[in-house]
Amino acid sequence: MSDATGDARRHHLAQFNVGRLRGPVDSPELRGFAELLEPVNALADAAPGFVWRLRDEETGDATTFRPYEDPDVALNLSVWESVDALRDFVYRSGSHLDAMRRRREWFHPMRETYLVLWWVPAGHLPGLPEAMERLELLRAIGPGPDAFTFRDPYPAPDAEPAPDADRATNAVPTTNTMPTTT
Repeated sequence: MSDATGDARRHHLAQFNVGRLRGPVDSPELRGFAELLEPVNALADAAPGFVWRLRDEETGDATTFRPYEDPDVALNLSVWESVDALRDFVYRSGSHLDAMRRRREWFHPMRETYLVLWWVPAGHLPGLPEAMERLELLRAIGPGPDAFTFRDPYPAPDAEPAPDADRATNAVPTTNTMPTTT
Protein backbone atom coordinates (compact mmCIF):
# COMPACT_ATOMS: atom_id res chain seq x y z
CA MET A 1 0.00 0.00 0.00
CA SER A 2 1.47 3.36 -0.97
CA ASP A 3 1.32 6.29 1.37
CA ALA A 4 2.47 9.90 1.52
CA THR A 5 5.26 8.74 3.82
CA GLY A 6 6.31 5.71 1.85
CA ASP A 7 5.43 2.12 1.15
CA ALA A 8 4.08 0.55 4.33
CA ARG A 9 3.45 -3.03 3.14
CA ARG A 10 5.69 -4.67 5.74
CA HIS A 11 4.95 -2.11 8.43
CA HIS A 12 1.86 -0.64 9.97
CA LEU A 13 1.45 2.63 11.81
CA ALA A 14 0.85 2.57 15.56
CA GLN A 15 -0.73 5.58 17.24
CA PHE A 16 -1.08 6.36 20.92
CA ASN A 17 -2.75 9.39 22.43
CA VAL A 18 -3.64 10.43 25.93
CA GLY A 19 -5.88 13.05 27.48
CA ARG A 20 -6.78 14.12 30.99
CA LEU A 21 -10.53 13.74 31.47
CA ARG A 22 -12.55 16.44 33.22
CA GLY A 23 -14.31 13.77 35.27
CA PRO A 24 -15.22 10.07 35.39
CA VAL A 25 -16.40 8.59 32.09
CA ASP A 26 -19.80 7.87 33.62
CA SER A 27 -20.23 11.41 35.01
CA PRO A 28 -22.80 13.92 33.66
CA GLU A 29 -19.92 16.14 32.43
CA LEU A 30 -18.73 13.38 30.12
CA ARG A 31 -22.10 12.05 28.96
CA GLY A 32 -21.56 13.32 25.41
CA PHE A 33 -18.12 11.72 25.29
CA ALA A 34 -19.43 8.41 26.64
CA GLU A 35 -22.30 8.42 24.13
CA LEU A 36 -19.86 8.84 21.24
CA LEU A 37 -17.48 6.05 22.28
CA GLU A 38 -19.37 3.18 20.69
CA PRO A 39 -20.25 4.87 17.36
CA VAL A 40 -16.77 6.37 16.94
CA ASN A 41 -15.10 3.04 17.74
CA ALA A 42 -17.42 1.27 15.27
CA LEU A 43 -16.51 3.88 12.65
CA ALA A 44 -12.81 3.25 13.30
CA ASP A 45 -13.25 -0.52 13.13
CA ALA A 46 -14.85 -0.18 9.69
CA ALA A 47 -12.52 2.53 8.36
CA PRO A 48 -10.28 1.79 5.37
CA GLY A 49 -6.78 1.01 6.62
CA PHE A 50 -7.82 0.18 10.19
CA VAL A 51 -5.93 -2.81 11.64
CA TRP A 52 -6.50 -2.99 15.43
CA ARG A 53 -7.26 -1.01 18.57
CA LEU A 54 -6.73 -1.68 22.25
CA ARG A 55 -10.02 -2.52 23.91
CA ASP A 56 -11.28 -4.07 27.10
CA GLU A 57 -13.25 -7.25 26.39
CA GLU A 58 -16.03 -6.18 28.73
CA THR A 59 -16.52 -2.55 27.67
CA GLY A 60 -15.35 -2.77 24.06
CA ASP A 61 -13.25 0.37 24.47
CA ALA A 62 -10.07 1.53 26.23
CA THR A 63 -11.68 3.58 29.01
CA THR A 64 -10.79 1.03 31.71
CA PHE A 65 -7.03 1.13 31.07
CA ARG A 66 -5.18 3.40 33.50
CA PRO A 67 -1.42 2.86 33.21
CA TYR A 68 -0.53 6.32 34.53
CA GLU A 69 -0.51 7.45 38.17
CA ASP A 70 -3.16 10.04 37.34
CA PRO A 71 -6.44 8.08 37.14
CA ASP A 72 -8.00 10.80 34.95
CA VAL A 73 -5.65 10.08 32.03
CA ALA A 74 -7.56 8.29 29.28
CA LEU A 75 -5.83 6.73 26.30
CA ASN A 76 -6.25 5.35 22.83
CA LEU A 77 -3.89 2.88 21.15
CA SER A 78 -4.47 1.66 17.61
CA VAL A 79 -2.72 0.33 14.51
CA TRP A 80 -3.37 1.45 10.92
CA GLU A 81 -2.05 0.51 7.51
CA SER A 82 -0.62 3.96 6.84
CA VAL A 83 -0.36 7.57 7.95
CA ASP A 84 -2.90 8.51 5.29
CA ALA A 85 -5.44 5.94 6.53
CA LEU A 86 -5.20 7.24 10.09
CA ARG A 87 -5.27 10.88 8.96
CA ASP A 88 -8.40 10.25 6.89
CA PHE A 89 -10.15 8.71 9.88
CA VAL A 90 -9.05 11.37 12.38
CA TYR A 91 -9.72 14.45 10.27
CA ARG A 92 -12.32 13.36 7.70
CA SER A 93 -14.77 11.01 9.40
CA GLY A 94 -17.88 12.78 10.66
CA SER A 95 -18.41 11.37 14.16
CA HIS A 96 -14.73 11.45 15.04
CA LEU A 97 -14.33 14.96 13.71
CA ASP A 98 -17.35 16.06 15.77
CA ALA A 99 -15.75 14.50 18.86
CA MET A 100 -12.45 16.26 18.11
CA ARG A 101 -14.25 19.60 17.90
CA ARG A 102 -15.83 19.00 21.32
CA ARG A 103 -12.70 17.65 23.08
CA ARG A 104 -12.30 20.77 25.23
CA GLU A 105 -15.64 19.95 26.87
CA TRP A 106 -14.31 16.59 28.05
CA PHE A 107 -10.53 16.95 28.36
CA HIS A 108 -8.23 19.39 30.14
CA PRO A 109 -5.74 21.17 27.88
CA MET A 110 -2.47 19.21 27.65
CA ARG A 111 0.75 21.06 28.35
CA GLU A 112 2.91 18.40 26.76
CA THR A 113 2.79 16.23 23.67
CA TYR A 114 -0.14 13.84 23.85
CA LEU A 115 0.01 11.94 20.54
CA VAL A 116 2.76 9.77 19.08
CA LEU A 117 3.01 7.73 15.88
CA TRP A 118 5.55 5.01 15.07
CA TRP A 119 6.00 2.13 12.65
CA VAL A 120 5.59 -1.48 13.77
CA PRO A 121 6.15 -4.68 11.78
CA ALA A 122 2.90 -5.82 10.18
CA GLY A 123 1.20 -8.20 12.60
CA HIS A 124 2.75 -6.66 15.73
CA LEU A 125 0.24 -5.28 18.23
CA PRO A 126 1.94 -2.83 20.59
CA GLY A 127 1.21 -2.92 24.29
CA LEU A 128 0.83 -0.01 26.67
CA PRO A 129 4.46 -0.10 27.92
CA GLU A 130 5.72 0.23 24.33
CA ALA A 131 3.25 3.03 23.58
CA MET A 132 4.12 4.94 26.74
CA GLU A 133 7.83 4.57 25.95
CA ARG A 134 7.31 6.01 22.46
CA LEU A 135 5.37 8.98 23.83
CA GLU A 136 8.14 9.66 26.35
CA LEU A 137 10.74 9.41 23.58
CA LEU A 138 8.86 11.97 21.49
CA ARG A 139 8.53 14.27 24.49
CA ALA A 140 12.24 13.94 25.31
CA ILE A 141 13.87 14.37 21.90
CA GLY A 142 11.18 15.41 19.45
CA PRO A 143 10.15 13.74 16.18
CA GLY A 144 12.37 11.07 14.69
CA PRO A 145 12.02 7.72 12.95
CA ASP A 146 11.12 5.96 16.23
CA ALA A 147 8.46 8.45 17.41
CA PHE A 148 6.82 11.16 15.33
CA THR A 149 3.65 13.16 14.67
CA PHE A 150 1.26 13.94 11.82
CA ARG A 151 3.07 17.24 11.37
CA ASP A 152 6.50 15.57 11.15
CA PRO A 153 5.93 12.07 9.72
CA TYR A 154 8.73 9.62 8.97
CA PRO A 155 8.62 6.90 6.32
CA ALA A 156 8.20 3.25 7.21
CA PRO A 157 11.56 1.47 7.61
CA ASP A 158 11.02 -0.43 4.36
CA ALA A 159 9.68 2.54 2.41
CA GLU A 160 11.08 3.19 -1.01
CA PRO A 161 12.70 6.61 -1.39
CA ALA A 162 10.75 9.28 -3.22
CA PRO A 163 11.28 8.93 -6.99
CA ASP A 164 13.39 12.07 -7.35
CA ALA A 165 15.17 11.94 -3.98
CA ASP A 166 18.54 10.86 -5.41
CA ARG A 167 18.30 13.32 -8.27
CA ALA A 168 17.48 16.17 -5.88
CA THR A 169 20.52 15.52 -3.67
CA ASN A 170 22.85 15.34 -6.69
CA ALA A 171 21.31 18.27 -8.53
CA VAL A 172 23.53 20.83 -10.18
CA PRO A 173 22.47 24.47 -9.90
CA THR A 174 20.85 25.66 -13.10
CA THR A 175 21.65 29.34 -12.73
CA ASN A 176 24.21 30.95 -14.99
CA THR A 177 25.81 32.95 -12.22
CA MET A 178 29.26 32.16 -10.95
CA PRO A 179 29.78 31.83 -7.21
CA THR A 180 31.43 34.86 -5.71
CA THR A 181 34.33 34.70 -3.32
CA THR A 182 34.72 37.08 -0.45
